[in-house]
Amino acid sequence: MMARAARTDSAASIPTISRWVFPAEAPPEAVSALAVALNVPAAAARLLYTRGYREPEPAWHFLNPSLSDLHDPLLLRDMDRAVDRISCAISRREPIEIHGDYDVDGVTSTVVLKRALEIAGAEPGWHIPHRLNDGYGMQPAAIEEAASRGAKLIISVDNGTRATAAIDRARELGVDVIVTDHHLPEAELPPALALVNPNRSDCAYPNKSLCGAGVAFKLAHAVLLRGGCADTRLARILESFLKLVAIATIADIVPLTGENRVIARHGLSGLADPRNHGLRALLEAAGIRNRTPNASEVGFRIAPAINASGRMDSAGAAVRMFLTQDATEATAIARDLFALNQQRQIAERKIVDEIFDLCRDQAVTDHEAALVFWGEGWHRGVVGIVASRVVEKFNRPAIVLGIEDGIAQGSGRSIDAFHLLDALESMRDEFTKFGGHSHAAGLTLPAANLDRFRERFRAHAAARLTPDDLRPQVEIDALLDAPEIDDALWRALERIGPFGPGNEQPLFAFRNADLAGAPQPWKEKHARIAIRHSGRSLVLKGFGMAERCPELHGGSSVDVAFQIERDFEGRWDLLARNWRLTR
Repeated sequence: MMARAARTDSAASIPTISRWVFPAEAPPEAVSALAVALNVPAAAARLLYTRGYREPEPAWHFLNPSLSDLHDPLLLRDMDRAVDRISCAISRREPIEIHGDYDVDGVTSTVVLKRALEIAGAEPGWHIPHRLNDGYGMQPAAIEEAASRGAKLIISVDNGTRATAAIDRARELGVDVIVTDHHLPEAELPPALALVNPNRSDCAYPNKSLCGAGVAFKLAHAVLLRGGCADTRLARILESFLKLVAIATIADIVPLTGENRVIARHGLSGLADPRNHGLRALLEAAGIRNRTPNASEVGFRIAPAINASGRMDSAGAAVRMFLTQDATEATAIARDLFALNQQRQIAERKIVDEIFDLCRDQAVTDHEAALVFWGEGWHRGVVGIVASRVVEKFNRPAIVLGIEDGIAQGSGRSIDAFHLLDALESMRDEFTKFGGHSHAAGLTLPAANLDRFRERFRAHAAARLTPDDLRPQVEIDALLDAPEIDDALWRALERIGPFGPGNEQPLFAFRNADLAGAPQPWKEKHARIAIRHSGRSLVLKGFGMAERCPELHGGSSVDVAFQIERDFEGRWDLLARNWRLTR
């Protein structure tokens, strides 16, 4: 069975016309001065000016993030207690076990902390729950199993902030627990020996947006500092860790500003020639060789393969890939992960098609401020990705759940204007388990509650979202003339990146470009659009835009919103993201 928010026959259709928002014109003199000072093209200087980097010094600092900008790990609340306990465990040779999570963030956190503890003199074990069999986070059963293996100290990474029952059980068994996490806590924290989470209300750490691997990296840094690691060796070790932490930072869609920008930039740079057999095999399988991948390639090619392990099977395979000293084994695992990712794509596409077919039969209306879909047997490993597709399509919060044995488990994604976790908190009596962030969350509830939950969720969203919040917006970062697009601009954009939340990939626009013939469908779902602007002819690719080809015809004049992206050979390409007729 699949369900969605109810509607009336008189409800109006959702507006299909997006609002286009153009930036204020930047002063030519200021742009020219910035371009000269930074040695970048005027088009790049206009973009920097629009984004608030209007003086050469802060703009230069933005373009050249330094490892010296990383914050002191001991600024994190409870970090000193965590390091004290770990140091004691190492000196006493007590068994330590790391409890991770099954996504990219949890996998990389586990590997980084394990390597750091090994360098510090420990021999830690590790445990990753099985998404379908064990559920999310630390469970009492996992604590009991760890205790039976002799563990005296358990360190969680990327989970544990809401694991009160598991930590209570650990205390009963005489096992200390250190939580490292970044998920939003409840009002009452679990009784861990130390809880290292920048999102604690009593934590003054400057960067509240670290991902789980970022927090684990901070613990690794603090442990190695306490162990007396020499400065040059410590710097080399930390830079090696940043490769994995950068992948997690990008995959977890945290803001790529401040400290996170430092992590992402330096970590990506290190991926040009990684020594880790698993990383090298993963990049090889992704077709990325002898060059630095960008954030888009990490987010759409590398991270999904790592995630596929936990979505479709056991994330332990991904951990083993990064830990193995055998290049042949790493290559075999990497190939298996990409094969699993293909299975994931098939399962995802099946659910997406089912939902979109329903929406064509029963059009989503402007009375539906939020959407909830569920289906018997829908693969729980892919429903979060499906929820993202629904949000992209309809520009409103969406939750997608799979049902098995009367239990609904799934994930939600949201839009900027809607705090998803706050919404779930307001109806927590519906769930047996939930948690997450402002724009992504997981939840479990009895299938019998779904109709009531759907109505409460929709009503909560309707009371907080306006029609403008639900209307797609095309926000242009900078207007370009076609002759400005060249290799120099591409190199400057590489310096302005990596792109992600807080430093979004720029959306450029041509105003009143002439169409050189009608757009042509390409590979069934895609389109090619040929335009002439400011005396130069260009061809743009429109992925997933074939259905919009009939809107345009030869001789038309259009505004085209586009991005400058890297193609599979590492060259720049123009990707149309939207268009509208002007004549």
